[in-house]
Amino acid sequence: MIYYIADTHFGHHAIIKFQNRPFEDVNTMNACMIENWNTRVKNNDTVYIIGDMFFKCEDPETILKQLKGKKILIQGNHDESWLKDENLHKYFEKITGYEEIYNLNKLIVMCHYPLLTWKKENKSYMVYGHIHASTNMDFWPLIKSRDRMLNADVEINNYTPVTLTELIINNENFKRMN
Repeated sequence: MIYYIADTHFGHHAIIKFQNRPFEDVNTMNACMIENWNTRVKNNDTVYIIGDMFFKCEDPETILKQLKGKKILIQGNHDESWLKDENLHKYFEKITGYEEIYNLNKLIVMCHYPLLTWKKENKSYMVYGHIHASTNMDFWPLIKSRDRMLNADVEINNYTPVTLTELIINNENFKRMN
């Protein structure tokens, strides 16, 4: 099975307030996301992390050791600092800034930043993160109008890695409500 998730920000105290996350503190947030991850993901599953996995996290390795599955990181703007510790690279099958795969016979283009145009955009999906659940940017109407742009952010996907089908449904619901 293939799963997608973005902007977990494990270890980031302030993200709870910034994104109005429903957690009392960072330890509760981390524990919830680890449990959600491991409840769904099996060891031979692949999880595409669409950036910003950690931010200001004191011990990323403790979390990485707990997370099941084969992890592929599409690097985000907050990943550069913790990735300086090359010992952490061993927890990933691949670390890249951009990735293309086929999932359910569909081309999936992944980048942490939402791209308004991408390879075969009329026949493929652009999976991104970075903007969390924000809808106040001037480009939101463009994203909202494009069914093939899918936000993998945890705030939209219930703090859980999701399948492509779930990602499509969650984004349809989010766009309809916003």
